[in-house]
Amino acid sequence: MRRRDLLVAGAATALPRFAIGQNLRAQTLKMVPQANLTSLDPIWTTANITRNYGFMVYDTLYGLDAQYRVQPQMAAGHTEENGGREVTITLREGLRWHDGEPVRAADCLASIARWAKRSPHGQKLETVLDRMEAVDDRRLRFHLKRPYPMLLNGLASPVNPVCFIMPERVARTDAFTQIRDFTGSGPFRFKADEFNSGSLIVFERNERYVARDEAPSLTAGAKRPGFARVEWNIITDAATSAAALQSGEIDWFEQPPPELQQLLRRSRDIAIEPIDPLPLVGVLRFNTLHAPFNDKKMRQAILPAVDQADYMAAIVGTDPAMYMTGVGAFTPGTPLANDAAMGALTSPRSIERAKALLKEAGYTNQLIRVIGPTDILAPSAMTQVGGDMFRRLGVNLDLALTDWGTVVQRRASKEPLEKGGWSVLYTAFASFDFLDPSAHTQLRGNGAGAWPGWPTIPKLEELRDAWFEAPDMDAQKRLAREIQTVAMDEVPYIPVGAYLSMTAIKKNITGRVPGFAIYWNMRRA
Repeated sequence: MRRRDLLVAGAATALPRFAIGQNLRAQTLKMVPQANLTSLDPIWTTANITRNYGFMVYDTLYGLDAQYRVQPQMAAGHTEENGGREVTITLREGLRWHDGEPVRAADCLASIARWAKRSPHGQKLETVLDRMEAVDDRRLRFHLKRPYPMLLNGLASPVNPVCFIMPERVARTDAFTQIRDFTGSGPFRFKADEFNSGSLIVFERNERYVARDEAPSLTAGAKRPGFARVEWNIITDAATSAAALQSGEIDWFEQPPPELQQLLRRSRDIAIEPIDPLPLVGVLRFNTLHAPFNDKKMRQAILPAVDQADYMAAIVGTDPAMYMTGVGAFTPGTPLANDAAMGALTSPRSIERAKALLKEAGYTNQLIRVIGPTDILAPSAMTQVGGDMFRRLGVNLDLALTDWGTVVQRRASKEPLEKGGWSVLYTAFASFDFLDPSAHTQLRGNGAGAWPGWPTIPKLEELRDAWFEAPDMDAQKRLAREIQTVAMDEVPYIPVGAYLSMTAIKKNITGRVPGFAIYWNMRRA
């Protein structure tokens, strides 16, 4: 072969490979998520990063639209009989697991049973549930002790833990043990063979997924993957992430810090926008199992020291349009938000007053361990402010900073401090997490069954049960005020403000569904 023919042949073979490479990049969404993914079980943990993973890999019987209305998802619909005491849900046709096997009613029953052990909504369901049964492969039936209008709301709730449907063999795993089989039926498949925690998490489009016909809206409607592949690149340095977004190496930076948002706004190719139209709520959570915060008076003593503006400015900067103070138990701007007992957080702030209250409560230099992350924006910022607050209070402080994945694992420990336990942690919750008492993890008082911190507060449980039975919104609002009053007295946690979480995304990525990091419906223009 002549040299010229060899060059032509070489070019002919090289060009298709280049085109394939270009097409693969066009079909791949690359993003930097809010945190590393360390747990692959969205029932075992309430970490938002695992919830986001869950919505890619699994599906739910019902979803919520942007107006927080329940909509069928895996379900084709439901019927009620016997005065509302029998509810039968029928699955849509054509639902299949990633391995090709059909989704059955038995899978749904096992998934609901496991979810109910960990979910505030599910725990309430268990109190009114007589039994569940699979009528056949496509129908599951709830036999209730009395009508329970909140049934579908619980199955649709996007609040951690979400009622994701898993294969029966997986869902039979104990609710307090992490699963090891990640087969789902959602719009994406998790690529276990490419999983490298701390570096790369990969998802591929599920070609078997049958989307609904309705327009996508929060967790309801059509979940059509616009990308063949989604890559989560774990980059702990925010400046490196911002540079990657500017250069086009990534398409989306979920949580850029405020100082980098200003830099990114200068780019004509990047949009900075709220990931959720409503604010997220930050919290200081106490471990009520061990001293000193097993004593209510010790928890109350911290209230005068908490300045919500300090915490929120650390997350989003000093622009007051980006955050809210005077925040109580429920998400600002939603029907149940109220001002009951808010003087504890809105009166003049005083470190000296908090010191005096600690002394009155009997504080004698006991160790207080605050755990927090260094690699996720909001909890990291709040933990730094909290560490400074506790130092100014003059307590015996151990500020234990690690990565977010370690914090998520560590907060599940009920061990005392001398065995590695914790006293305080900071985290943030999505707007819909605190809409009402039904799945509000921080307002549970059911001891060992509660969210980490495990408070035992019977009055909160009593008022929550009454809320479920409230006949109208006026009654719900009245009970919400009572709940907030009890919470501000018992102090299972302290709200430390609310903020708008901004995300940075390339303008050529279209179709993003507002609410959280949702990956269906997105495309490259």
